[in-house]
Amino acid sequence: MPVRSAFARRSSALAIASTLLVALPAIAQDQPVADQATADSGTADIVVTGFRASLNSALGMKRNEAAAVDSIVAEDIGKFPDSNLAESMQRVPGIALARGDGGEGRNISVRGLGAGFTRVRINGMEGTSQTGSSDIYGAGNNGRSFDFNVFPTEIFSALSVRKTTSADVEEGSLGATVDLSAPKPMDQKEDFVLAATMRGVYNELSKKADPRASLLISKKFGDSGFGILGSVAYQKRNLREVGYSAVDILSANTNGGFCSPLGAPINTAGQTPEQLALRGVTAENCSTGNPRTSDAAAYQAIQDLRRDDLPNTPGSGAFLPRLPRYLNSQQKQERIGGSLTLQFQPDDATDISLDFLYSRFEVTRRDNYIAAVSFARNASNLGQPMTSVREIEFDDNGSLVHGVFDGVDIRSEGLVDHFVSTFKQANLNFKRQLNDSLEISGIVGFNQSVWDGKSRLQTFMDAIDTDGFSIDYRDGGSTPKLGFGVDVNDPASFSYAPTVNGTVRGGFSFQGKPSKNTTDNMTAETNLKWTVSDALSIRGGAQYRRSDFLSTFLRPYNADTVVRDLPAGTTLADITTTIGGVDKLWGNGAPSSWVAIDPAKWASTFGFDDVRYCGIECGGGRSRVREEVMSGYIMANFDLENAIGFGVRGDVGVRYVKTDMASSGYIALAAATSPTGLTGQYAAAKNSYDDWLPSANVVIEPIDNLLVRFSGAKVLARPELGLLTPTSGVNPVTRVGNINNPFLDPIRATTFDVALEWYFRPGSLLSAAFFYKDIKSFIQNVNSQIPFNQLGLPNALLENSNTSPDELFTVSQPFNTPGGKLKGIELNAQIPFTFFDGFLGNFGLLANYTHVTSKINYILASVNGTPTVTTTADLVGLSPNTASATLYYEDDKFSIRTTGNFRDQFIRGIPASPGSDLQGNAKTFYMDASASYNVTDRLKVIVEATNLTDEQNRLYIDSQRQDTLFETRIGRTFTFGVTYRM
Repeated sequence: MPVRSAFARRSSALAIASTLLVALPAIAQDQPVADQATADSGTADIVVTGFRASLNSALGMKRNEAAAVDSIVAEDIGKFPDSNLAESMQRVPGIALARGDGGEGRNISVRGLGAGFTRVRINGMEGTSQTGSSDIYGAGNNGRSFDFNVFPTEIFSALSVRKTTSADVEEGSLGATVDLSAPKPMDQKEDFVLAATMRGVYNELSKKADPRASLLISKKFGDSGFGILGSVAYQKRNLREVGYSAVDILSANTNGGFCSPLGAPINTAGQTPEQLALRGVTAENCSTGNPRTSDAAAYQAIQDLRRDDLPNTPGSGAFLPRLPRYLNSQQKQERIGGSLTLQFQPDDATDISLDFLYSRFEVTRRDNYIAAVSFARNASNLGQPMTSVREIEFDDNGSLVHGVFDGVDIRSEGLVDHFVSTFKQANLNFKRQLNDSLEISGIVGFNQSVWDGKSRLQTFMDAIDTDGFSIDYRDGGSTPKLGFGVDVNDPASFSYAPTVNGTVRGGFSFQGKPSKNTTDNMTAETNLKWTVSDALSIRGGAQYRRSDFLSTFLRPYNADTVVRDLPAGTTLADITTTIGGVDKLWGNGAPSSWVAIDPAKWASTFGFDDVRYCGIECGGGRSRVREEVMSGYIMANFDLENAIGFGVRGDVGVRYVKTDMASSGYIALAAATSPTGLTGQYAAAKNSYDDWLPSANVVIEPIDNLLVRFSGAKVLARPELGLLTPTSGVNPVTRVGNINNPFLDPIRATTFDVALEWYFRPGSLLSAAFFYKDIKSFIQNVNSQIPFNQLGLPNALLENSNTSPDELFTVSQPFNTPGGKLKGIELNAQIPFTFFDGFLGNFGLLANYTHVTSKINYILASVNGTPTVTTTADLVGLSPNTASATLYYEDDKFSIRTTGNFRDQFIRGIPASPGSDLQGNAKTFYMDASASYNVTDRLKVIVEATNLTDEQNRLYIDSQRQDTLFETRIGRTFTFGVTYRM
């Protein structure tokens, strides 16, 4: 953990934010206050500008909807309230942000339901967006989850989060439907608009200032009814992340225990006499040249710790990090996006728009680790059974407190991941009022999302059998101090050479790249509205959607994946670089620097610039999922206020949906003549299902400005795309395998919502909502431990992994399982302080709190499809408590605000490794602030700061022990910019 405590970091942030909020309004006391026109509180028609205007606009949209909808509106042209779309949505009640590499907001969960349960529409059309990430964050999005970080915020003008559905909204969401809208020319107040913004973005860890710019031009052509609007945004960022990673926490017995002390019986760890002799295991040595130094008491302390479910297995209750390591991650990002809209409104009855949208997000991430790898290996790789224990201490739960070990292999590892995500869309929207009672509308559109994983190169060098490696948690922090027992800044400490008798002495891997995911979507929809009277209208429509998901990856030739000796006259000093500064940015015992392989020098030295690849003909991947969805709906909208004397309005309807799915893929099989030793066998499957989905939303206004909402519906969310391909595969390094299931049914649920909203003053709201979801079915990956040689897969899949065919693999397969109940409450307040006189009236407060509970029965293991181990826990991704608060000040010159976001701990995965019930994410609190000053009516200066608390994200394993898997520091980011408008 960093040198400064979390309390100190947060206290400093609060002091900074408080000073800003107090000082700047005081400076602004002499400035005139924006006029507040008196208005009927029912319409909340207030003359304001900037952030407060965006809040009022969003509040008006919320009030007028029959469904539960929350919106965020751009506070100025090309200026969203936050620097990231996902981060903007944190201010919406019920939404929790999921952050990725570098701490950047990536996707969201809504009311406890993760990103896979949320649909996103862009300009009215469903879209997908996928990016890559580090392994700890899932290595990449291979499904329906939407990664918001692909897009610059400047190309959108509004977003809405629809938490309850209606029949005219296409199905696919259990959590919410998010609508992203690009600006349109006919919505602009002026005939010609030009807005430009230039920013510099500085991060305290990367210590670099990066550019961010946007431009929007809009033109309406007189009385022709025609307008055109274009926008473009560009951003370049350098990010740095430092910290600690354990990758996993394993019990001591998992890899065969430790090397026994002198005089004690030899721990054979399942090795044959021939293997013991080959590896140099004797009464004096743990392995060749590696003497036994285990302390008898320390060794026995490990043996004595046993789990309740494994009382006869020594060491099953002693838990140690699998790959304890420090990390340094540096990213270069480039994000560019743009929109173009042609709009035609020849009269009040016609609106036709042609929208184009494009975004490109390119990332090169360089991760470097200095790690101990012996605890992740069994005897076949001369791992943990060849490691001596000199000192050891555990807490009452079996978590390691302190340990000193000999015969440990130390690794300097580097990973370079380069990917490009692109999104492009074209859609035609039209609406025409045919006469006083009939209106027709529709959309036709196409979009494509591509995640192109261009390369992912892992290189490493090893220091074999080092003595004195230490892990020390005794300072009481969540991460340990590591001592490596060797000079990790000296290239001579390491080796890079072919593996000999199971001893890995360096190497490389192409990590399943290059690979590419392409999703092509098409939507065609027509709607007809019949206004029967002022109190009743009938809507009906039909929609056709097609989604075509294609995932491919190439395999390198075996001849190009062989680890070779360094050329004559070349040393590791010639192909390495230095990783430095982690000790100052992270502290906690991190080395001041360590050496790592320079990937460019390595490629040049070994001639790896032209590696040969091949596709399905030699075991590469090509998986495809094609879905066709046909649906139709009928819905009645009603407003009975004039008939019954008080406000009653809403909608009721039903939607019929038929889904046809076809999937295919290739399973890798052995082929002696292939350059990879593999070939691909084609497999295909089909599935179909249909659903009737009724829904209703009712809004009652018993007295002025008090709304009571009731909503109910049947909803569904389709399985993740990656689960539907009829394929199987393994990762020989982590010893994990999977078998997919193309016959999965969707997750279905029945929902009910009730809310009370009080619009007690113009621009003000106090509300409370209760929501309930009866999740009828769920999809779970059920794990079983199976030897590789019983999976029916070729041994060639284990090439270059040093994993033997008889080793156990944890194999998972998805199944439809019973669901569970989810319920919660939301509290929300939006209060401008207009009841104060003077400058205090320019303050305001936004605050919300959400509490969610759920119970899902998880199947942890099964035999022949019959559950053998089960547990009950919260839904994966659900934080029981989330909260957000924004305090702001705004007049006609100054605008300043600070926002705090809290997310409670949540489960990231069930099950976890043997002996641990889950993987979790610890609670987090992030604080951001922003300010602007209008120099003139056209020129504005902007200052922004994110992560003022210097918050760190921590992942852990097991609900009781909560051993740290991963914790990093991303630092604070500061932005300075100017906006010009004409």
